[in-house]
Amino acid sequence: MSNAYGYNSYGGQETETWFDRPVPSPGPSELVIAVKAVGVNPVDHKLRSGAMANPEATPNFPLALGVEASGLVVAVGSDVDGFVEGDAVLGKTAPEHGSYAEHAVLLAEDTTKKPPQLSFVQAAALPVAGGTAWEVLEQLGVTEGETLLINGVGGGVGVMAAQLARNRGVAVFGIGSESKRPLVESLDATLVPYDSGDVVEQMRALLPGGVDAVFDVVGGEPMREVSVLVTDPSRIVSVADPGVAELGGSFLVSGSAGVPTVADMVAEGKVDPKVLQTYPFGEAAQALRAVESGHVLGKIVIDLEQTTQA
Repeated sequence: MSNAYGYNSYGGQETETWFDRPVPSPGPSELVIAVKAVGVNPVDHKLRSGAMANPEATPNFPLALGVEASGLVVAVGSDVDGFVEGDAVLGKTAPEHGSYAEHAVLLAEDTTKKPPQLSFVQAAALPVAGGTAWEVLEQLGVTEGETLLINGVGGGVGVMAAQLARNRGVAVFGIGSESKRPLVESLDATLVPYDSGDVVEQMRALLPGGVDAVFDVVGGEPMREVSVLVTDPSRIVSVADPGVAELGGSFLVSGSAGVPTVADMVAEGKVDPKVLQTYPFGEAAQALRAVESGHVLGKIVIDLEQTTQA
């Protein structure tokens, strides 16, 4: 059997539970891993809430939380090439499988071999944040000498986006709380604190001509407020709010195409996923509470090899 942490119905925190399940077998285009570490993301509690549920599907509760993990391959689907038992990998979970568990099912197309220089904790932080940041920057087409505003710079996606943009020679400005200044400045980005005055006025003082592109991780009214700063509305991409289309921008759902490149960049020391807090598996609930609070600094990872909180 394999221990997992998940939820027994859609809803709030009260639906969460520990449960045992059989060690899964891989289906077509899938891998099964013995999990070493799990990245914690806002999408985890959104899935638990039912906000992203398919109304025509009947969920097979209980479901494990989590959408990304790193670990060692223990079984390979019959049609999967390029992976063998024992490979160290990182990737995204197959639908309805979850990764807050001792074993997880990953989609082979969303799985990457772990560079040996990466720890499993670092690797678990990359499939969602690294893949999302890479794909948005590709869509925005930001190049050397341009300016980028990241709305929500302090979390996992924003941290990766700032570094990847910086490596392209882009000047990065990030909206976040004043408490995140040391982190943001460590990324060679300029913090625009939302709790120290109007962010639009602050940006106009810094860049009177506006910014070339906006990467939104927040959505809602904050996204709409900063949209006036971009010189071309088609260069606004949000990963948080489909309503960006009303502003002339695009909504993007995370992909995995850039994850191997991002993993190599971390291995080479060019990018740091900034895993600033880890939790042991037994404190999975506390890890999710931290992310659900909306005030995460950097990335949070559940480390299955950790016995006490770091």
